[in-house]
Amino acid sequence: MPLFSFDPNVLLPTTFRLAFTYLLALPTGWWAEKEGHAVGIRTFPIVAMASCGYLMIFQGTGTDALAASSRVLQGLMAGVGFVGGGAILKDGMSVHGTATAASIWNFGAIGASVAMGRYEIAVVLAVLNLLTMRGLVPVKKKLDADPM
Repeated sequence: MPLFSFDPNVLLPTTFRLAFTYLLALPTGWWAEKEGHAVGIRTFPIVAMASCGYLMIFQGTGTDALAASSRVLQGLMAGVGFVGGGAILKDGMSVHGTATAASIWNFGAIGASVAMGRYEIAVVLAVLNLLTMRGLVPVKKKLDADPM
């Protein structure tokens, strides 16, 4: 294997996948930043692109490509879960940031979906994540105010 490898034929599809992943993560990151969350406009796109990138690195044509991708995906999801865990804050008896942590983990799956060519999964996950984080805020506030 050469020390340096660059295939210009792969540059455009690789750039498209990473840019597409970035664009899927941007609305949720923008919203989180605007709402004053600690994790936002930079973190969501970076997590998604890194997840996509790691899987694209290990995709190949060898007989062990599927097994290698599976191992990378397992490690990736555990690692992204660890990053998301950093968004969870405990303050006395209350815990904050669990939805943000789950969103970070979800954006790892979005990046992985794009890397695997499953754009439909990535789009649906991104849309549902944004709708959940943004659209359910009034419901969450109501439930927090009136815990039954």
